[in-house]
Amino acid sequence: QVQLLESGGGSVQAGGSLRLSCVASGSIFSINAMGWYRQAPGKQRELVAGITSIGSTNYADSVKGRFTVSRDNAKNTTYLQMNSLKSEDTAVYYCRGEVRRNPRDYTGQYWGKGTLVTVSS
Repeated sequence: QVQLLESGGGSVQAGGSLRLSCVASGSIFSINAMGWYRQAPGKQRELVAGITSIGSTNYADSVKGRFTVSRDNAKNTTYLQMNSLKSEDTAVYYCRGEVRRNPRDYTGQYWGKGTLVTVSS
């Protein structure tokens, strides 16, 4: 099995910063893209940032210039550095990974259980 575990969420005032981490563990041969998503109360889950295995990144327009996604392939870990946080960034943040469990396996999508980020104005 494969597990993704997020950490680093919490409460912060507007203008502050948080750094989220997501570690993938279990039966892992390789990880392709990894991504961060968020879901605010009453809203659909949306992509925040993604990063490929070679480090190409993409961001939602709402976080460009404020958030930075990175990864450490040796640690099967991705990070989301969030600066200049706004109240509208309040949401549960989820990590997603495209994981191949062995060389002959298909790539499957795996999700973490989420970590709550609350930004107060």
